Amino acid sequence: MNASGTELQKKTGTEGTVETAMEVLSGQSNKGRFSRLLPFMGPAFIASVAYLDPGNFATNIQGGAKFGYTLLWVIVASNLMAILIQTLSAKLGIATGLNLAEQCRSNFPRPLVLVMWALMEIVAMATDLAEFLGAAVGFYLLFGIPLWVAGIITAIVTFLVLGLERFGFRPLEAVITMLIGIVALSYLVETVLERPEWGKVLYHAVVPQFSGAESVLLATAILGATVMPHAIYLHSALTQGRIVVRDPVQLRRLFRYELVDVLVAMGLASLINAAMLIMAASTFNKHGLTEIGTLEGAYHTLEPLLGRGASSVFAISLLASGLSSSSVGTMAGQVIMQGFLKKHIPIWIRRLVTIIPSLVVISIGLDPTRTLVLSQVVLCFGLPFAIIPLIMFTGNKKLMGTLVNRPLTTLLSTIVAALIVALNLYLVYQIFSPR
Repeated sequence: MNASGTELQKKTGTEGTVETAMEVLSGQSNKGRFSRLLPFMGPAFIASVAYLDPGNFATNIQGGAKFGYTLLWVIVASNLMAILIQTLSAKLGIATGLNLAEQCRSNFPRPLVLVMWALMEIVAMATDLAEFLGAAVGFYLLFGIPLWVAGIITAIVTFLVLGLERFGFRPLEAVITMLIGIVALSYLVETVLERPEWGKVLYHAVVPQFSGAESVLLATAILGATVMPHAIYLHSALTQGRIVVRDPVQLRRLFRYELVDVLVAMGLASLINAAMLIMAASTFNKHGLTEIGTLEGAYHTLEPLLGRGASSVFAISLLASGLSSSSVGTMAGQVIMQGFLKKHIPIWIRRLVTIIPSLVVISIGLDPTRTLVLSQVVLCFGLPFAIIPLIMFTGNKKLMGTLVNRPLTTLLSTIVAALIVALNLYLVYQIFSPR
């Protein structure tokens, strides 16, 4: 790193974070347990934004409004899967120093790499569509401005957030975590206002049920909005060069700290996702408003049910979700292109290119919420192309060394991959089977 880069890191605290982490890993730190943990917190919080994007709002609200608490177990199961998968992704970056896309490029034939890159680019575009639209709808609901103007404002704010990356990883992590905090606080307020039926909540959180083909479609969309392909690729990139150690003892210690990061971040994401569906079930479904299928409809209906404050809190949380996830989605797109093709384009060009589909949707008047739900189904179909290579690499002793998967971990992750593929196949059958 050049002198100016070193100076910059000192100013932003990034260099200090790495130094503190190395002291902890080498056993030289005499700080308290919480202080020792802080330098390792961050990557999972950025990845967890993908689990709290506007696509989650759309699928969870539709699921809760149409089917009450019935699909709450899907959120619980999806987030348990997410914890496992994101742990493997973080571990791959720590152990190998390469991210998932780079490992694919190094280990798979060139034609397969190109196919995977094309698929992941489609996934990244579907992701960005959901996130950009969500933030634009948030601006529209809060300030009453035209949707196309809201889209332009979203693009500008996203550029500003992404610009923080030049100051090191800590400022960007701080802003993203703050936006997650806004979403979490918003849904804490919503939950207090709505007073859900906790007995039903607990029952449906653990008892799997469906209610017809539409519920299967929504369950698949919830899964696609929760366990997201681009987050799997991104998380491995966030850990690959953040804190670099090669000593086996320090590697295991680093992984344990990053595991805490995953558990805290994904646990928070799980609670927020559950709160979204609970809010829709205990307000819309409870009052017979089962056709509340749009973000705008949810916003306007919350006011007579829970008051003006509830609808404003909902719009603020949607805006924070859209801005943070749109920034993270653009970062993931960079990782995917650079990893698979070893090519880099300026991040502002990628941001401009990925804005186009969203502006097209806005300009031709497509329903933003329905578009969001369908985009999440696209993500679900991309999942096997992220999860299967991840399982292969993290189970490879030669690649992973001391952090190689245990047999039970490989078995559980294989079951998760099989469940996702089976759900996708069933969804195709439901869509194309004669009515």
